[in-house]
Amino acid sequence: MEIINTSIGGPSQSIMLGKPRQISLSILPPLSLYIHIPWCVRKCPYCDFNSHEAKGAIPEQRYIDSLISDLEYALPKIWGRRVYSVFFGGGTPSLLSAAGIDAILAAVRARVPLDAEAEITLEANPGTFEADKFRGYRDAGVNRLSIGIQSFNATHLRALGRVHNDDEAKRAIAIAQNNFDNINLDVMFALPNQTLAECAADIETALSFNTHHLSIYHLTLEPNTLFHRFPPPLPDDELAADMQDMIAEKLKTASYEQYETSAYARADKRARHNMNYWQFGDYVGIGAGAHGKISYPDSARGIIRETRFKQPKTYMEQAALGLSNQEEKMIEPAELPFEFMLNALRLTEGFSNTLFVERTGLPISVISRELEKAVSRGLLESDHLHNKPTAKGRLFLNDLLELFLPKP
Repeated sequence: MEIINTSIGGPSQSIMLGKPRQISLSILPPLSLYIHIPWCVRKCPYCDFNSHEAKGAIPEQRYIDSLISDLEYALPKIWGRRVYSVFFGGGTPSLLSAAGIDAILAAVRARVPLDAEAEITLEANPGTFEADKFRGYRDAGVNRLSIGIQSFNATHLRALGRVHNDDEAKRAIAIAQNNFDNINLDVMFALPNQTLAECAADIETALSFNTHHLSIYHLTLEPNTLFHRFPPPLPDDELAADMQDMIAEKLKTASYEQYETSAYARADKRARHNMNYWQFGDYVGIGAGAHGKISYPDSARGIIRETRFKQPKTYMEQAALGLSNQEEKMIEPAELPFEFMLNALRLTEGFSNTLFVERTGLPISVISRELEKAVSRGLLESDHLHNKPTAKGRLFLNDLLELFLPKP
């Protein structure tokens, strides 16, 4: 097996083609913070996230204490590194009080260097909207709101098990726009019994609010969900494809850029936090079931993935002991190309060779054969400096990703 030397994007290093044995990061990637709030009013039948129905009042103060302990546990791994974005996900983070969000962000600011221009996003569902509460979120430092609308059609909202109706969805957006400049709306398509006209009506209603960002998701039947066990009548593949084409055309006409598989943004309003994920950046994940990815400059530790305890009760017990991590695993060098591509190939603009080298610590030569295959099959465009999926590659993304799976 040939051994080569390369200095693309970093210091010269020796590595075996096809089976990389070690990595060397010349620069650490940007760092984000993800905070998971695991409770929701009601579990939606399509949801496979770590969310749990709140039966009565949630233990807000105990959970906040657990999050702070969890963050302190993570500090030695990220000491001195600046945090560029914070994301409250769930579950339904808007079940927490404004004072609770303020306490969490105050604890974050006291423990890590939070960038002065950090994007701080909070996910919210229309059924939890109160004007005073959302002013409080803004005053606490939240500067971006992501609202889980899913549909503006009352029938489809009931089919999805949402706790809000179409009027509440519109009212929630109005409250949000009175308090936030940067708003994302989540909308789904290919819903049970949805027609092309009904899908178009949802998109047109979403566009009428003129928010800076839209996330448009194809409903999929994920394992371990009620919809997977009892599938509803969904549009066939041809109709779903027509919906996707229609959505892309309407958003393009309205001056939204599709920069990721499901994300559309106006100028300079891409989701910075999600961009860090898709560009294989680092993130600390705190909260029940949260995931994290931390890079180290030395090959002995390499790039680590972490997972917190999933059940809220267990998580809070373990966090109090400083043991919130359930699993920690180093990503093997041979797995890194696929891990990188799993994120970067979702981006319409793809990735540069330099970014691959910086984020994986591997020379671009380790994937040269795979890149050539992808180009030859019409799935990828490459000019030997930059690589991006073609229209065919975006349509058959799984086929493109399979080329980068680790070889046995």
